[in-house]
Amino acid sequence: MPGTLYLIATPIGNLEDITHRAVRLLGEVEVIACEDTRHTKKLLNHYGISTRTISYHEHNERERAADLIERLKSGADVAVVSDAGTPGISDPGFRLARIAIDSDVQVVPVPGASALISALVASGLPTDEFFFGGFLPARSGARRARLAELRSLPATLIFYEGPHRIAATLKDALEILGERQAVVARELTKMHEEIARGSLSELAARFATPESARGEMVLMIDRTAMPSENAVDKSDASVSALVTEFEANGLDHRAALKKAARELGLSRDEAYRRLVSERRDS
Repeated sequence: MPGTLYLIATPIGNLEDITHRAVRLLGEVEVIACEDTRHTKKLLNHYGISTRTISYHEHNERERAADLIERLKSGADVAVVSDAGTPGISDPGFRLARIAIDSDVQVVPVPGASALISALVASGLPTDEFFFGGFLPARSGARRARLAELRSLPATLIFYEGPHRIAATLKDALEILGERQAVVARELTKMHEEIARGSLSELAARFATPESARGEMVLMIDRTAMPSENAVDKSDASVSALVTEFEANGLDHRAALKKAARELGLSRDEAYRRLVSERRDS
């Protein structure tokens, strides 16, 4: 019988944030594949685990996956961990899981810490629908294009970001998405944990200097733009007025019409007919 591939979540900072099951399995498997063996050794030493570790990261993922699959096929149990959090979420793990599935090897998740979930539930932003976009592109042009693609998404937007790019990312988000409520969570579960809440413009000012932007960060942005000073009272708003307001806040015409229809409880076709009629009459 083939072995089992365990995808084990590890702490994102505080070493106490790991399950009893994860500790047990890390001690029982034949080998632990990890991004940085030195980093993972600190966790294993803390819990008195002596299981052999091998490196498994983005630069050797393809060749290492073949070796691990052979081990699994021969009956060995293998654990995969990232440096912090849940493997496969913006970390190595996806390719090995896919190959294991294709090889009829059982893949078992061992849940635990996740920076994006921890940040979201403490953010105060809506949690009923959210979109996780991983890391935004490093170059401003590509980053702005990606933000524009997500502008009309009716969900809380979540991204990972580094301290050297957070200021530029907040500035681009403000210009592309319009003024919105946002949250930056940094150094979660660590000594200098901070959850900064405010508008995009306030956060852009707060993290403008290198001294204020330290540690790994989770950026969360509300799904809707904040009302402008000229915001329309939606209780008696016309479709045309709402579309104009939403376009001013950064939505394209189609997305603005769709959102206006939703706000007024109309079908999109009915909203379009009313829009044409209102603009013709005016």
